[in-house]
Amino acid sequence: MTPEPSELQELVRTLHQQAAPWLPAGLGSRLDWGPKVSPGSAVVSCQKLNQILEHSPGDFTVRVLAGTPLVELQEALAHHRQWLAVETPWGQPSQGSVGGLVARGLAGGFRQRYLGVRDQVIGISLLRADGTAAKAGGQVVKNVAGYDLMRLLAGSWGSLALITELNLRTLPIPPERRGLWITGELEGLATLSRWLLASSLSPERVDWQRQGPGPWGLLISLASISGPTLAEQISCLQAKAADFGLGAEELDRDALAARETRGRGPAESTTNPAWLLRLGVKPSAAARLVRELSQPNLEALGVVLSTGSGLGYAWANGADLPSYKAEALRRLCHQLGGYLTVLKQPATSELPAWLDAPSRPMVEAIKRQFDPKQQLARGRLPGVQPTPAL
Repeated sequence: MTPEPSELQELVRTLHQQAAPWLPAGLGSRLDWGPKVSPGSAVVSCQKLNQILEHSPGDFTVRVLAGTPLVELQEALAHHRQWLAVETPWGQPSQGSVGGLVARGLAGGFRQRYLGVRDQVIGISLLRADGTAAKAGGQVVKNVAGYDLMRLLAGSWGSLALITELNLRTLPIPPERRGLWITGELEGLATLSRWLLASSLSPERVDWQRQGPGPWGLLISLASISGPTLAEQISCLQAKAADFGLGAEELDRDALAARETRGRGPAESTTNPAWLLRLGVKPSAAARLVRELSQPNLEALGVVLSTGSGLGYAWANGADLPSYKAEALRRLCHQLGGYLTVLKQPATSELPAWLDAPSRPMVEAIKRQFDPKQQLARGRLPGVQPTPAL
């Protein structure tokens, strides 16, 4: 269903009266991610909620309808030398709405410097399951009025409400942006990443990357308003890499963007992978996870993992990752203080997308308050392990 903005609230009220299950969606580009929802659930798309309502360049804020494609928003902001400090989600860059980005809680490697997507949201409008409209936050960065629904809705997977409008914080586009691709032995790479995170430098990202079978590398992105300052930082990092016996390839803005694209999906010559896993461990355990992923039984995985947040993705073709190996990787992530979310898996695999969180009773209590009839995204509640289909 792709209702007009004027019809959306009435449609939601009708679904509520019928007690019909339905799934909030942005552009529908990633509906196959995560647990399957209950059969017969209607998909309510925000595709026609596509408009930038207000942009205040001087205040560095933008108000946008939730169905606006992220790519279009970034292009509009770029005309004012601004941007939303998040990365295009994993997969096709031309797909995905701003509301879907927030609902999935996606931000990518830029959270190293700019924090996560929920930290970019300063105001939100939504429709509850019964069609009641609600708002939280405001239109300026310092506005703290009302309950913090922004963080509650970020990463909720559409299980609590339909996001209709967002007020977001923007940032100036850095005039100078360059990077380094560091290669060498794992221990040297891990030592360099620890040194960098403890230094006075503030990189945009420090990501482990590997494209399936092959060597690991560290992608370091730096940005500044001063070219000489950036050149000095690059020279410092190159010298430090040499001290650890590592190679350092300098990347200009275009080469850096190409390397970042590799971390948002497999190379163009490969098919769409059957497995897509979202990884999360304690930042201090990121290097250990990389060492474990280097073992022969997991070397077929493509991986991008942020050293500063411990968050990332892994992907593989179905034949390269039997279900038991994916389950073993999940146990490893839990041992390292984190989690593993199965976003995509082969049809022959039946791993739960996520497991019960320690906060499950609270999650279920919040769900009952927002959605008493359990209509929204039925079978898909983050922090509650999905019930296997009979």
